[in-house]
Amino acid sequence: MTGIVYKSTGSWYWVKSEDGILHQCRIKGKFRIKDIKSTNPIAVGDKVVFDLEKKGDEEIGVIKKIQDRENYIVRKSVNLSKQTHIIAANVDLVFLLVTIDNPPTFTTFIDRFLVTTRAYRVPTVLIFNKIDAYEIEQRAEVLYLKDIYEAIGYTCLEVSAIENKNIEALKVQMLGKTSMFVGHSGVGKSTLVNAIEPSLQLKTKEISDQHKQGQHTTTFAEMFDLSFNARIIDTPGIKGFGVVDMDKYELGDYFPEFFNLKQDCKFNNCLHLKEPQCAVKEALENEEISWSRYKSYLQIIEGEEESEHYRTDIWNEED
Repeated sequence: MTGIVYKSTGSWYWVKSEDGILHQCRIKGKFRIKDIKSTNPIAVGDKVVFDLEKKGDEEIGVIKKIQDRENYIVRKSVNLSKQTHIIAANVDLVFLLVTIDNPPTFTTFIDRFLVTTRAYRVPTVLIFNKIDAYEIEQRAEVLYLKDIYEAIGYTCLEVSAIENKNIEALKVQMLGKTSMFVGHSGVGKSTLVNAIEPSLQLKTKEISDQHKQGQHTTTFAEMFDLSFNARIIDTPGIKGFGVVDMDKYELGDYFPEFFNLKQDCKFNNCLHLKEPQCAVKEALENEEISWSRYKSYLQIIEGEEESEHYRTDIWNEED
């Protein structure tokens, strides 16, 4: 039998077969996927081949094979830096949820995520969420960020689940696709899924006043069928996003504004650091590309993790 993984808890997998029935499955033996050292060999969205076996009165599925992935989204495992964690596989579209406050989403996180989705060929839309809660200063920050990311080709949507703003526009983007919501804990992923499909009634929690951070409501990634010919993968909140090993000479290609200028650099293998006649550095000095984006590039190419040093005011170019 073949099916799609809808939920994974690490040891058990819920697989929906082609006839629409969910089967609880385990893995048969060890899976070694070429070039991937992952903490989770099978991810939500994977297409798998499985058999059903009788154990007493129960029927348990046994996964025998993972079919080739169209794409996947991967990050460094939190505890095992040399290993990776696959967030989801076979994703048509990712929505990265961004909030200015409660909790704040920093540009370093946004840029790391966008580099990864571009490298793994997953189209990404930025959702500026909770816009009903913003004062004038925060609205200005939303517009500032939208200018940066729309200028380099990313679609941005301002959304409010409470005021039902742009929910229909979001659903249009999702039509006929398997989409995924990603962001920090507390950015409103589950609330937004409930606004799109109220019948799901996903659990939501308030922001912690003490740390202004979200509390985890989604423990495992899980996929849901929606009533308007779409599927959504709801994911646990991510604190930081570790970019998996990338060749430093390819990194600039995943920043579209750098890639567009690459041909004008003096050297073909320009890293846009201290090389003479670098088109990226010239554009930076002329304020044609964003300083916050360039800082994110430097941080990744220098192999630094997201840190408090970079979690400063993104509008201050001197920090």
